This record gives sequence, structure tokens and C-alpha cells, in this order.
Amino acid sequence: MGIQDFLLQQVAKAKMKDVPKEQQEMFLTLLKKDPQLFKKIGEEIDRRVKKGGESQMKAGMEVMKKYRAELAALLQDKK
Repeated sequence: MGIQDFLLQQVAKAKMKDVPKEQQEMFLTLLKKDPQLFKKIGEEIDRRVKKGGESQMKAGMEVMKKYRAELAALLQDKK
């Protein structure tokens, strides 16, 4: 794991402090599998919030819908 991947995981852990531990572990496992996908998702959410004026929640939901197939594939690989 590179430094960038490690930092991405640390940021994810900090953002998920109120998420149940089991869900945190599942997300971190997916993050390890494809950190570039999650980086791309995060950047797109930030862009929509900052430039588009959307709320964090709305931007997150819309971006997750866009990457639904990739996320589903990661979940399938998890099993």
C-alpha cells in the first residue's frame, strides 16, 4: 500500500467515525480493492458541492448512482 492509499484510508476513517464498526470495515475493504475509484468518487462529490452548490448528501447520492456498476462489482468480489 502506498502513502497515498494510506492517507485515503485515514481520511475515510475520520469521516466515518459515526458509522457502525462493521460497515466501516466493509467500506475499508472495498477501498483497499480499488482506491482510485473512491478517490474519483470523492473528487466528483467535492466538485459538485463546491462548484455546483449541491448539498453533500445530494452530491454523494448522485455520484454513487453514477458509479453503481463499479461499486456492485467490488461488492461481488468481496464475497
